[in-house]
Amino acid sequence: MKQLQGSKLRLAHRIYLVLAALFICSLVVSNLIFQKFFYWNPFGLFRFEISVGLLPYPITFLITDLVSEIYGRRKANDLVLAGIFASVFSLGIIYVADKAPAIESSAIQDALFTKVFGATTLAVISSMMAYLFAQFVDIQIYHFWKRVTKGKMLWLRNNLSTFFSQFVDTMSVLLLLCYAELLPWEKFWPLLGAGFLFKVLVALLDTPLLYAGVYAFQRLFKLERGEELLID
Repeated sequence: MKQLQGSKLRLAHRIYLVLAALFICSLVVSNLIFQKFFYWNPFGLFRFEISVGLLPYPITFLITDLVSEIYGRRKANDLVLAGIFASVFSLGIIYVADKAPAIESSAIQDALFTKVFGATTLAVISSMMAYLFAQFVDIQIYHFWKRVTKGKMLWLRNNLSTFFSQFVDTMSVLLLLCYAELLPWEKFWPLLGAGFLFKVLVALLDTPLLYAGVYAFQRLFKLERGEELLID
């Protein structure tokens, strides 16, 4: 690992904080908006029903892969734990807000607020359980292939880790939501197929973004291929 000093160290810290902010924001928002669904028609070939909660979710896996590549496994794990804490904290805020009675002149009354956010508690718990497992799986697989390929073939470890972890995440959260009766069981297989295919396509599309991010870090901090930053 490369130890930084002075302004370069401060810059690396700031970039890590920005990535952490994007990661946590994407995770929390995906848990809040999951109840809205839309039809996705990729390339005019198929029509899938997916949750808008999936839209920001692949960003979290792109960021953990980038952090894993540049900052190492421990910093990626720290990111995951921070995301869990943020989700739990947001859950507490929503619970208190839901219990506070609305005044008559409130634009949003209790029934509407509960309808929009009432299912968030179980959704966040389900999502957190699935997400925690999937993200740690993603990080472990990513670093396994990084060791095997000796820092080469970035596209391989990015896609192999993301494909498997995204499938685990999609299947786990749908199982938990169906068991909690937040979703009907007849939607399980269609949502699993559509959700996983969406994540796979996004993972393929974000591979150039990962390459660009890694290249930018290597140029900025004079890193060798596969070399990581030490910012602690």
